[in-house]
Amino acid sequence: MTQVDFYILEETAPRARALFACRLTEKAFGLGHRVYLHTTSEGATRELDELLWTFRDRSFLPHSLVDSGEDAPVLIGHEGEPVGPFHLLVNLGAEVPGFFVRFERVAEVVDGDEGQKARGRERFRFYKERGIAPETHKL
Repeated sequence: MTQVDFYILEETAPRARALFACRLTEKAFGLGHRVYLHTTSEGATRELDELLWTFRDRSFLPHSLVDSGEDAPVLIGHEGEPVGPFHLLVNLGAEVPGFFVRFERVAEVVDGDEGQKARGRERFRFYKERGIAPETHKL
């Protein structure tokens, strides 16, 4: 069964979720895991693509966009389902993608924005209704 972790950030800065997703991806990549970052839109996908190059000095995460056709240990996308085996799904989308069950782990990132919290509660309920007991980590 898929393990789901909710990471609750106090910050409400516009890039807080994306920056945390980059740090989480860096950690997972360092452990040898393949990661898929799921975003809400093409704009968010492109922003995250750029951020993965710049979020930390001396950090390199080999990544590509799903629609590029390239195979990389870290993929970013907003539509459809990624091809290939992945260990971790980092969901930055508003809803739970239907393909989440393909992943060993799902990371849901929620910031301090009230709208984000409300959508996070809906996703939490979604997992609970499917018999999954998400873990919550307040940061």
